[in-house]
Amino acid sequence: MAFKDIPPRESGTGRVHVVIDTPTGSRNKYKYDERFEVMRLSRILPRGAAFPYDYGSIPGTRAEDGDALDVLVLQLPPSFPGCLVTVRLIGVLHAEQREGGKRIRNDRLIGVADTPVNPARLEELSALDEEELRAIEHFLKSYNAFQGREFEIKSRGDSRDATRILDSAIEAHSADGS
Repeated sequence: MAFKDIPPRESGTGRVHVVIDTPTGSRNKYKYDERFEVMRLSRILPRGAAFPYDYGSIPGTRAEDGDALDVLVLQLPPSFPGCLVTVRLIGVLHAEQREGGKRIRNDRLIGVADTPVNPARLEELSALDEEELRAIEHFLKSYNAFQGREFEIKSRGDSRDATRILDSAIEAHSADGS
């Protein structure tokens, strides 16, 4: 099944589908290539930098930056590019990105792996240790700075905020005919 054919939510459970593009610990950033329907190497992070958690996107969504919604998936051992994971959204980092003088909203949803056999242990972003949250925010800022973009976390939101953003991105995807 192609990325574009995967629904954003798992039917009947409320879980969200996330396709992992970059696993925990990777310096390689992958991105889904819609034209060829494969994962493509997007960039290589500098030495000493690596993704702290699995990073992916939600199919059937369109964020303000034109891509599918981004999600960091906590509490999951490293998976692999293209792995479909069901998650529970626990919050969002409301962020703004500036590149080439243009400012856009570029929120990062935060989720936890959630399966019938391995139910999610966290329910809200606020349950995470403050030091862990600061480390995630630092990674996102430095990751973007390396690419020549300014990335500013404006605020943190709870699971309800994350769900509202997801609902809006599903509507935006449907509206653009994708």
